[in-house]
Amino acid sequence: MKVLITGATGLVGEEITKLLLKNGVKVNYLTTSKSKIQHQPNYQGFYWNPTEGIIDESCLIGVTAIINLAGASIAERWTLSYKEEIVESRTNAIHLLYNVLKNNPNQVAYFVSASAIGVYPDDLHKEYTEDFIQFNDSFLTNVVVKWEEAASSIERLGIPVGKIRVGLVLSDKGGALPKMVKPLKMGAGAAFGSGKQWQSWIHVSDLASLFFFAVQHQLSGVFNGVAPNPVTNAEMIKQISQTLDIPVFLPNIPKFVLKLVLGEMHTVLFESQKVSSQKIEAAGFEFQFRKLESALKNLLQK
Repeated sequence: MKVLITGATGLVGEEITKLLLKNGVKVNYLTTSKSKIQHQPNYQGFYWNPTEGIIDESCLIGVTAIINLAGASIAERWTLSYKEEIVESRTNAIHLLYNVLKNNPNQVAYFVSASAIGVYPDDLHKEYTEDFIQFNDSFLTNVVVKWEEAASSIERLGIPVGKIRVGLVLSDKGGALPKMVKPLKMGAGAAFGSGKQWQSWIHVSDLASLFFFAVQHQLSGVFNGVAPNPVTNAEMIKQISQTLDIPVFLPNIPKFVLKLVLGEMHTVLFESQKVSSQKIEAAGFEFQFRKLESALKNLLQK
């Protein structure tokens, strides 16, 4: 098996690549940085630039599945221009993949794309499944809807498409967890706002395994990429502090403070999405880290 990955050099992409290579799967990857191109027997890099519509078509040689992780980070201040980049980096990448698949002979039999649980509205009580369709008009919801619509276009080529709505990814190598750990170690950690907002998380190694599982079983449709036991923000901070054996003394951080610091992006920290993992488990996927305590011990007590 050979898999083409976009976003292979990112936090999740590196974990997926490592897992595929470990299981004897050859990896081709697309990168916008020519300095990151490597040529190894089972790991081949190819240049692309979705903004300009440039792609090395030889990236498809021998490939039977594509894992798409391309997209600009949402963890930046949301200026008007950066909002456009968040959307276009996702849709342009898939449109370019669609065109290269349509116009070149290939063996691609499956396509799976990252998506996000940010599509679900802010709610302290509701548990969201993949069947939910009453979306609101928030920025992140619109990003995900356009992202998933672009991914669905690949189906017009007769290729089944999976979409993984990724939750809060926990890793010791980057992302949200080190940013939560740092203030705690400085004695300044605290929950955000009420702390009651739900955070649907997933250990990065489980997420990598989930994408590999999707490829192996050619899962089509939408699946939530979250662990079975979401927690509130207050519980998240409490469990991180307990894992590190650091007490939390400070009161919760008011919403207006983070709005001043982060701008509109602060909504990511305060919105509540309690998301179900039942569908992917019913498909046969087994989580290694089902509870936050075991995930944090694995990541923070090495």
